[in-house]
Amino acid sequence: MSDLSLEKLVNATLLVPFPGAAAPRWVLEALERGVSGVTLFAINGNVPGAGQLAALTAELRQASDALVSIDEEGGDVTRLAHETGSPYPGSAALGALDDPRVTRRVHRSLGAELRGAGVNLDFAPSADVNTANDNPIIGTRAFGSDPELVSRHITAAVTGLQEAGVAACAKHFPGHGATTQDSHLEIPTVDADLALLDRREMVPFRAAIAAGVQSIMTAHLRVPALTGATPATLSPAAITGLLRGTLGYDGVVVTDALDMWAASGTTGIPEAAVRALAAGADLLCLGSKEYEDSVRAIRAHIVEAVREGRLSAERLEEAAARIARLRRWLAVPRTAEVDRAIGLEAARGAVRVTGSPSVTPDPLVLELQAPSNIAVGPVPWGLAPWAPDAVPVDAETADPAVLLTRATGRSLVVVMRDAHRYPGHRALVSSLLAARPDAVLVEMGLPVWRPETSAYVATYGATRANAHAAAEVIGLISREPEAGGAITSSEAG
Repeated sequence: MSDLSLEKLVNATLLVPFPGAAAPRWVLEALERGVSGVTLFAINGNVPGAGQLAALTAELRQASDALVSIDEEGGDVTRLAHETGSPYPGSAALGALDDPRVTRRVHRSLGAELRGAGVNLDFAPSADVNTANDNPIIGTRAFGSDPELVSRHITAAVTGLQEAGVAACAKHFPGHGATTQDSHLEIPTVDADLALLDRREMVPFRAAIAAGVQSIMTAHLRVPALTGATPATLSPAAITGLLRGTLGYDGVVVTDALDMWAASGTTGIPEAAVRALAAGADLLCLGSKEYEDSVRAIRAHIVEAVREGRLSAERLEEAAARIARLRRWLAVPRTAEVDRAIGLEAARGAVRVTGSPSVTPDPLVLELQAPSNIAVGPVPWGLAPWAPDAVPVDAETADPAVLLTRATGRSLVVVMRDAHRYPGHRALVSSLLAARPDAVLVEMGLPVWRPETSAYVATYGATRANAHAAAEVIGLISREPEAGGAITSSEAG
């Protein structure tokens, strides 16, 4: 095989990142030479606004029919709305509502927004079954803890996105829901035998495949019964054996970002790329900071691995054929409309209320500051848009007596996010409730910890839509529909 032919095959496996809202010359040249596409990151400044994003993707497509991928779950993990919070509730809220028709509508509208901005590959939805309450990376990103519930919403989400002409990507195979570690920082372990994996984690992935999902993303986690000590992204047993063989999936397999420690922390990204391809992956998501020099080094290392016989050219040809099939699917015109009203409607339907949470005018709103995981990033959340004097609180250092004094003669609202994961948050809330049992608690994560209180509101997510719904329930604002128009997206490619 000629060097030129081999380089073209390697290029077809790459999704490259770049900084800024305009494509650098090296990216455009890489696309012209056959690099499959790009991954957009809000932290890279790739998504400053819808108009600028559309201009950026149009620029990319002048170079090639690029795959333009993004991690847009429409919930707490949002790139399109990273400055304000998503107008759509996330998976946990949709699972709590449990109306697959709504889930389909939400994802069709989200897909229309993506396609209108020129994005055609979305790293969503999450097919994880969240069975670990202390899961630091999934949580509200999953539809729930029941495999059958997750399956029916995976079917709806995949269908909705793809009706809008955006390729869905079910993740994180073989399932990240039973972990208590963050794969950005270490290699998580799923301690499940093959029988448990089959009846729990595999159920939603089977549903995604049956729904015609165009891609599936691997997870950087180990399942000792399946992969031994090797993360699934680098495991032939996981990708070629289980996903391709047992489940019969023949679509595109995408890696999670290879700059994550669990994938490349001990080997480096170039070697992780080779091992992922050898295991059966087709597209390599390189991460957010792997720019021109890194891409050159990764490409060279893959070429060298083929020359050394550690990776077969046939494996690369197989990957290129699947990617070409994905491009043909994307070239078929599909039309969908943006319907943001369904986001607020779904968020309202997901809210669960205990007691009577209505507050008097001018309540004191305390927002316990919970750290976001790396996947979520610095996206705003909470009730501050409807309570401008809301007080951000560091639960580890706050003095309950001072807060209670500020609340004298006022309704007290305490906003939490996954309080079950933070002992300091639970201790502070318990102290406040001892003095103010009439306080209204608003949980914007998973409602695992439910203290005795007269009023408790669970939103199952911290998006702007979730917050709006909560603000209505407790009386910060009256219930009025959000303004929004319909935008039609019908372009192909």
